[in-house]
Amino acid sequence: MQDEKKVPIHFAPLQGFTDAPYRNAHETVFGGIDTYYTPFVRVEKDGFRNRELRDIESENNTVHHIIPQLIAATPDEMRKVIELFQKKGHTEADINLGCPFPMLVKRHKGSGILPYPEEVAALLQCTEEFPEMQFSVKMRLGWENPEECLALLPLLNKYPLKQITLHARVGKQQYKGETNWDAFEAFYRECKHPLIYNGDISTLEDINRLMTRFPNLSGIMIGRGLLANPALAYEYLQGVALSREEMLGKVKAFHNLLLNYYEAHLQGNDQLVTKMKTIWEYLLPDMDKKAKKKIHKSTKIEAYRAGVSEGLKL
Repeated sequence: MQDEKKVPIHFAPLQGFTDAPYRNAHETVFGGIDTYYTPFVRVEKDGFRNRELRDIESENNTVHHIIPQLIAATPDEMRKVIELFQKKGHTEADINLGCPFPMLVKRHKGSGILPYPEEVAALLQCTEEFPEMQFSVKMRLGWENPEECLALLPLLNKYPLKQITLHARVGKQQYKGETNWDAFEAFYRECKHPLIYNGDISTLEDINRLMTRFPNLSGIMIGRGLLANPALAYEYLQGVALSREEMLGKVKAFHNLLLNYYEAHLQGNDQLVTKMKTIWEYLLPDMDKKAKKKIHKSTKIEAYRAGVSEGLKL
């Protein structure tokens, strides 16, 4: 395993989970990630959300490589976000054509824009106005059917994109049902850009199976698989899984970094407990069920700490 060619692992952005403190703590304790992405930034009626502004500030990000992501339906929206990224010192941007959430989809954002090639073309054309920026695209197979990504491929191949990340589902599936590797393969064969796979990768076996079928991938993007096992990228690069003792030790260190950060930055018990509980929605799915239940039911930080302590003991 150690001698095999290793492709870069990219940490997918997940709203509500992979904010700057999470990314920073992850790289400090686990590492193994080539590139971290911010959850998407969008234009609101009155500008930008403060939370999204904080998340892309250079001073709040200590990871070695961060790419901010944007979501837009029109070139005008896109320009505003790119100009913001530039103002904050970023030279790369990832364009989200994959988000499956209905509220955004109906506004032709994320995967909702995929059935409209002329609207995708307008966004891609907008990138030409920013020659000093590097652009990549994260997308789905389509909104309703996987033919949609193939219809867009000549257009995507035309622009000087750094890479394309393709999640092997259609938007309508959201995160349910099977990933479609056959549809992914059709795109993989014709795509002229470096291509990154995304979708349901949660074990070393999944990675090896993927690379056997698609040996020319430029990378793998993992989201929920890394939320569940934050050591997955590190284990892949090392070619070996961590022992239970090593994993629990690292999770403790990771958890403590996050808890210390949020204790210093959030107001009061309720905000702190609510925020900390979110990481356990995915983290260590094989943890003792009683301890997990204690964590999820906790309303006071003392009860929360007791649940975590019980769950992380050997």
